[in-house]
Amino acid sequence: MELTTTDLDQIKALGILPTEVESQLKRFKNGFPEIKLSSSVSENKGLKKLSPDALEHNIQYYQSHSPSKKLVKFVPASGAASRMFKSLYNYLQGTVNKDDVDIKQFFDDIDNFAFANELFALLGDKKDQLIQNRDKKVVKLLLDEQGLNYGTLPKALLTFHKYSDGHSNKAIDEHLIEGAQYCADSNNLVGLHFTVSQEHLNLIKAHLNTVISKFEERFGKTFDISYSVQDKATDTLAVDMNNEPFRLEDGSLLFRPGGHGALIKNLNELDADIVFIKNIDNVAAEWLIKDTLNYKKALGGILLETQSILFDYCHRLKNAKSLSQDTEKKIIDFLYTQLGFKVPENFSKKNEVDKITYLFAKLNRPLRICGVVKSSNTGGGPFWVKDADGALSLQLVETAQVHLKDEVQVKILNTSEYANITDLVCGVKNFESKPFDLMKYCDPETGFIAEKSQNGKALKAMELPGLWNGAMSDWNTAFVQVPISTFNPVKTVLDLLKKEHQGVSRL
Repeated sequence: MELTTTDLDQIKALGILPTEVESQLKRFKNGFPEIKLSSSVSENKGLKKLSPDALEHNIQYYQSHSPSKKLVKFVPASGAASRMFKSLYNYLQGTVNKDDVDIKQFFDDIDNFAFANELFALLGDKKDQLIQNRDKKVVKLLLDEQGLNYGTLPKALLTFHKYSDGHSNKAIDEHLIEGAQYCADSNNLVGLHFTVSQEHLNLIKAHLNTVISKFEERFGKTFDISYSVQDKATDTLAVDMNNEPFRLEDGSLLFRPGGHGALIKNLNELDADIVFIKNIDNVAAEWLIKDTLNYKKALGGILLETQSILFDYCHRLKNAKSLSQDTEKKIIDFLYTQLGFKVPENFSKKNEVDKITYLFAKLNRPLRICGVVKSSNTGGGPFWVKDADGALSLQLVETAQVHLKDEVQVKILNTSEYANITDLVCGVKNFESKPFDLMKYCDPETGFIAEKSQNGKALKAMELPGLWNGAMSDWNTAFVQVPISTFNPVKTVLDLLKKEHQGVSRL
């Protein structure tokens, strides 16, 4: 591609190297290599199930060992909520009518939405008549700037839960409540970090400034809240259906956000020992969060106890000149059973120095403990994957990464019984308490290409390796089954009617 002077100026302004743009163009033409699935995970083969005793042990371990650590809860919260309201936008645009099942449910159950009172205040005296007639004015006042503006606001600032005592919480409020109960250090300091879009940053800060003192008083803790914006240098070039750069009407190149995987840069800049990762829309009303609190602590306990063994091995191997067969066997077994990595068959042919170097490199990596849920319809999830050198590693895999014309790969894909819920606890410092450079543990050979549109014109867009798959592909990994009660995402407005999002039980 011949880049014009104007193109180069635009690319430079974003902080992107021209060589990176050329590389992206090649990706559109050649695609990404497919993941090579080896098998799905199962109990004691890449997956841990916690007995009641094990759950309690890990909770206690976390509570005993975490106060000395710097803890941060990392919440991707940059997305606008507009996709939540697709059915309502369809209603406004006339592509569905008032008898559509989603529209009917929205109006029939409108009293049960946590934002109902805010909306009713705008509807005035004609509220009942407007709702009974399923009037579009109700939807407009919910979504438009003249009303609650929910079509533009981030999910973080939507009223998710209304409680029996009359108070209500935004989605972001529930993250403060959770964080206060498992993410506080010995000084009762609760670290939270939100990745937000630039246009929503001031709104989110303003809201938190109005509620933070209330939660600090309630829990007797102090919140240390920080923010970051997704780096424009992680945007990716869009192309037309012929893989040529997509240009806007003014002739400029179209760049799009690179997806969640771009947030590895934000994560890399955090000052923390342990990082909890959870999406902004995955919260439940307070009466249902006991399991969430217990399993967050348990995952943290597993990480810390695993690190205690891991760090000991790293200290022993750092300057080792030789390795006994018994120690070698123990390390290989530890890598496989606790860190999701199986050495390749040719490992035994290495000389002793190369073995030590290899094992040390595999031990001395970031560590993530991932909660997964039992699911009959996963669309991807946790798998054993064959690496280029023949080793096996645990990975979170999306269906789009699998070669769906390969019957063997599809068969393995369909055997998965678990789903990824973006519930991670991460150890981001090494055995010498130095932070890892997380950018060195990404796989640039993973990613997604999807068809999108711009002003009615078809285009192809590229997403960077996902935060929990390609961006963490070279991490040590453990999968732990967690209860489905810990997974309560809000993808559509109607999800807020589920019992998990009601302030009192609707059993």
